[in-house]
Amino acid sequence: MVFILLSILSATSIFFVFRYISKLKIPSLPVIVINYSIASTIGFLVGGEKLAFNKFYNSDWFLLAFIIGILFILLFFLLGKSTQASGMSITTVASKMSVVIPISFSLLKDPSDQPGLLKFAGILIALVAVYLTIYQRDSLQTKRAKIGYPILLFIGMGFVDSLVKYSQYKYVNNEESGYFSAMLFLISFLTGLVILIFRKNEWTGLKDARVIVLGIVLGIVNFGSIYFLIRALNFKNVNGIGIDSSIVFGINNSTIVLLSVLAGMLIFREKLSGINKIGISLSILAIIIFSIA
Repeated sequence: MVFILLSILSATSIFFVFRYISKLKIPSLPVIVINYSIASTIGFLVGGEKLAFNKFYNSDWFLLAFIIGILFILLFFLLGKSTQASGMSITTVASKMSVVIPISFSLLKDPSDQPGLLKFAGILIALVAVYLTIYQRDSLQTKRAKIGYPILLFIGMGFVDSLVKYSQYKYVNNEESGYFSAMLFLISFLTGLVILIFRKNEWTGLKDARVIVLGIVLGIVNFGSIYFLIRALNFKNVNGIGIDSSIVFGINNSTIVLLSVLAGMLIFREKLSGINKIGISLSILAIIIFSIA
């Protein structure tokens, strides 16, 4: 349970950092670039891997890793924009409910895996939950700003999760999983540097102490959210018994949604309509259904 708790706290902290970036009105791109430099460094240190680019180039998953790494930083940038425009609560639900896309992808990839009634109900509830959570009664212009980013985040994260699952299923074995993750972070970092070169006005953000501190914190919790989740999934007690992966994911995702919503309302004074609250409640129900389906 310790690893699950650390994963939850790390993942929730990611949304906290982006909320503070918005509150402090500092550029998010330099923070994200620093974040991926820290995350990749920690990944190689923890994994004990050297920067073997020859191994990377010759791997079967080279092209997929390159694409996923680029999408990682673009989605992190989108995550920041969504948190700024729509708030911590709505952004968290949009990102966590994207799980329906890789689930649907798995069902299409493996026709023998027929969805049961419970899983099918979970997919429908998740889609309704996203719609109700991002629903806005504002003017058309305001509505576009508030729902556009969460929708793109929902689709983008679902697509990337599907690519990651496909990579691990098709090409990446257990021995390479740590190196694979670290390389994704490294590609994201290099992509961010290239973007910064063409956005010189944001390059100066690297001189801001707040940007550096938030980037380091974000890199640590970003890596931690993945690392501790994997440790929780692989954990076995003295009797060789572990917690079922579906339960781990259920506890992890539902608690992150709850903590993010509470933090958004109590700390950042985010306002949610009754319809939004119903959507958030349904999102938690959908996560629970996925964990037992």
